[in-house]
Amino acid sequence: MNTQPGLAFEQAPPFSLPLRFFLTAPLFLIAAGILIALTPDALASRWTPQALALTHAFTLGFLAMVMLGAMLQMLPVVAGSPVPATRLVARASHIALSLGTAALMAGFLSGAARAYAAGVVLLLAAFAIFIAAAAVSLVRAAANATANGMRFAVMSLVFTVALGAALALLRAGWWNGSLEGASAAHIGFGLLGWIFLLVAGVAWQVVPMFQMTPPYPPRLSRWLAGVMFALLALRAAAPLLPHPVVILLDAGLAAGVLMFAFHTLDLQSRRRRKLPDITLDYWRFGMASLIASVLAWMLAQLWPAWADSSAYPLLLGVLFLFGFAVSVVAGMLYKIVPFLAWFHLQAQLQAKAGTIPNMKQMIDEKSMRLQFRLHLATLALLIAAVAWPAALHVPAGIVLALSALMLLGNLSSALRRYLQHGGQLS
Repeated sequence: MNTQPGLAFEQAPPFSLPLRFFLTAPLFLIAAGILIALTPDALASRWTPQALALTHAFTLGFLAMVMLGAMLQMLPVVAGSPVPATRLVARASHIALSLGTAALMAGFLSGAARAYAAGVVLLLAAFAIFIAAAAVSLVRAAANATANGMRFAVMSLVFTVALGAALALLRAGWWNGSLEGASAAHIGFGLLGWIFLLVAGVAWQVVPMFQMTPPYPPRLSRWLAGVMFALLALRAAAPLLPHPVVILLDAGLAAGVLMFAFHTLDLQSRRRRKLPDITLDYWRFGMASLIASVLAWMLAQLWPAWADSSAYPLLLGVLFLFGFAVSVVAGMLYKIVPFLAWFHLQAQLQAKAGTIPNMKQMIDEKSMRLQFRLHLATLALLIAAVAWPAALHVPAGIVLALSALMLLGNLSSALRRYLQHGGQLS
């Protein structure tokens, strides 16, 4: 069964495989909210143990969790190349990623070397399993912009994981080496390589498909991932480069980010269907936050005192990680989960029109709207808490946890409707 030309929906994995990732991810956002509410140190400096635990709750627990699930679904459907041993890969990587993220967060918070080691081993296992399987799939994948973006995102993930493991072992005292520039490279490959390039690669397909927009310009979708990855690779050698060259590389990366954001907003302004759409709202909000993060970086180049402040990297992280990445991923979940529930019901039951819920009936629209408002309030409180952590960390954390809990409830409602209408998870 094919619902859109060029997409191999008949190769889609069982609903339960990506769904386990999608339903686990909000749990780590809830944990992040609790952590913020319990201590102002989570938003006091980027280097506090609480801030490091918080960062990895966002990047590993929520973003990587959803992205791995999305790639399991998209590689066979969009790239036409199923992940080998899909069930084994999904189950093993999901368990290892969940436990590894929890152990790493515990290691940051407690300073226990054993927790760091357990986290590193489990995370290395999770990503090694997934990367190996994804690499086989991507080698066989059809040549298109989404598959190309995924290739560069996975290569960035390899560097992110390797550098992250080295930094964690160094922090645990298992190694006494010097990693000058490794932290910046880890952050660069993780945020702009893995997260941004994968979001962009997915956007080439899902924005026109789900939001009824014109396609992205072919030159942008064909070249952005490769150019950004090359700039990141050069940027990793920053300790060896003259400062003006580093600034030029950073400017090139910022330009690539802005091109993607403005093109996305332009396409969304020309969408064919003008009906309200919560996914569209999330994406527009995400693009605005992405642009704001670039503006914050530009201000730091012009104002050295701002660049040296503790608030600057925290604000940049809040805008990019939560404002952009979490927003876009949450918006995608509100399309992908209902679509998969509807598609698998249709395929399993060979149902006639009107006998099963349509996509819009899978999750209550009012509930999604309320959760989106909580999400907006969370970003506003997180930004304010960067300036006044002692005064605002409790409300920021509570609202984040409530927003994440409601996201989990909304996604779970799609699963309930799927099961109520005879859907099978195996």
